[in-house]
Amino acid sequence: MLKLMGSLCVASGGALAWYIQRAERRRERDTLSDLQQAFRRMEEEVRMARTPLPVLLKALARDCGRPAADFFKAVSKAAAVGEELPQIWRERTEALPLRERDKSAVSALAGDLQGDEEKVCKAISHITYTLANSAGEAERKRPEEEKRAAALWFSAAALLVILLI
Repeated sequence: MLKLMGSLCVASGGALAWYIQRAERRRERDTLSDLQQAFRRMEEEVRMARTPLPVLLKALARDCGRPAADFFKAVSKAAAVGEELPQIWRERTEALPLRERDKSAVSALAGDLQGDEEKVCKAISHITYTLANSAGEAERKRPEEEKRAAALWFSAAALLVILLI
């Protein structure tokens, strides 16, 4: 009976680990999507409405999911207080649930947010394009990664159950 309970716990642990990994990947995809939409809107606002950056960042935070909203809120507050925008932008980028290359791309935008309209719009357009490519690549790889993760976690759990019994 004890071995059966232990086996059930190990199998449940494998399923939970798979579920958590899947949720993290979904969170990453959702954050990429939120950032893409936010940067598109940012480009439109900079080009058409010429909205001040702290106000724009606060507005972007309202329309995003939690990780992206937290990012824009923190940057907006820091910009409103007068902190250096590039520094706080880079610091808050590290908290985003993205892959390293996406974090570095978003972080690189910090230096380009100051200057003339054309430079800012060009930088935002570039980051939007980069994130769209990354999202497309992640979507193409998703079925294979999910199969691999499921096989890994359930095989490991099965191996431990066999060793336990």
